[in-house]
Amino acid sequence: MECQNVNEVERQNQLPQPEVPNRGTTFLGTCFNGLNALSGVGILSIPYALSQGVWLSLILLFLVAVLCWYTGLLLRRCMDSDPLIRSYPDIGERAFGYKGRTLVSIFMYLELYLVAVEFLILEGDNLDKLFPNTGFKFAGLYIGGKTAFVLLTALVILPTTWLKSLGMLAYVSAGGVMASVLLVGCVLWVGAVDGLGFHENGVLLNGGGLPTTLSLFTFCYCGHAVFPTLCNSMKDRSQFSKVLLICFVTSTVTYGSMAVLGYLMYGEYLKSQVTLNLPIRKIGSKIAIYTTLINPLTKYAVITAPIATAIEDTLAFRNSRYLSILFRTVIVISTVVVALTIPFFGYVMAFIGAFLSVTVSMLLPCLCYLRIDKSAKRFGLELVLIVGILIVGSFVGIIGTYTSIKQIVNHL
Repeated sequence: MECQNVNEVERQNQLPQPEVPNRGTTFLGTCFNGLNALSGVGILSIPYALSQGVWLSLILLFLVAVLCWYTGLLLRRCMDSDPLIRSYPDIGERAFGYKGRTLVSIFMYLELYLVAVEFLILEGDNLDKLFPNTGFKFAGLYIGGKTAFVLLTALVILPTTWLKSLGMLAYVSAGGVMASVLLVGCVLWVGAVDGLGFHENGVLLNGGGLPTTLSLFTFCYCGHAVFPTLCNSMKDRSQFSKVLLICFVTSTVTYGSMAVLGYLMYGEYLKSQVTLNLPIRKIGSKIAIYTTLINPLTKYAVITAPIATAIEDTLAFRNSRYLSILFRTVIVISTVVVALTIPFFGYVMAFIGAFLSVTVSMLLPCLCYLRIDKSAKRFGLELVLIVGILIVGSFVGIIGTYTSIKQIVNHL
């Protein structure tokens, strides 16, 4: 009898233990984290995206939001299959082994890398708008305009990338969410109070611009890489589905509002970043641009840290401080080179959305779920929906990637 009790205790200890109620992120905190993941630089280009597809493409914004919300739920179900899953690459490994982990990691890190490049392009464009005809001499060579500001931004950012304790910085989310809301408010202020007005009507549909529109819309909902982390951080993981719903509804309202406001103000004349259209002498415009400039400065190190850490672990020199600094410096230099070589914010964002975000946010969640949950392969509404997402995602990915690469090549 005593032996039986001992065995029972040992068996209970081997089972997954319930989470301690007082540990983990609250429901509200996770909502802020999720909103911060979805409310990035995409809000600057959402009016431009609408101008490419015009009014009826708002339906596509809603459709993309619904599809990405559903694939977020699929990731949640994948996590339920194994209590040891902690990250997106873990889901890839659970579904397809080591090759699955490698594939997910490549798409994740490449997406993060190009977002870091976008930060530099964004800083260069907006600083050049604030301070035109600015430059400096270095080694007898004059460097001016956007190039000068990209280099100066990199020098400011560089020391922050040498810090390794950046985990908590990724979740200072309330400020990022408020920055997005403030940006929408500033654009509304410029149109309603500063007298610019909302007078552009436009047409109902522009078929030729739909690939770019869909690519940019998808980029706006590319938070799936952090969803497993957010889910794991919660006190009560069972509430994560509600968090996803709140985050997607709120971000869609924010994106839709910014798209409509920007398009009504500038119509077909919208630039890749709505801040580049704003009249620089208006106080609302200046607040919007300064708000836009602050976010990349604080997020660049957080974005590139997972890339550096992954490669340091692979090359087994994470404990070498000097090699770590050297390698992180090389990453910054490489992003500067890419930003100066391909300084097209909208086109690069469209490429990220079509090639990387579609894969990470639509295709991989569906494929992993079908592989992990065998019952999902039975014919029914769920299987039809998943296959539909795979078809739509593949179409958007192929057409959008081709279009964005063509636009980049034509402007080089």
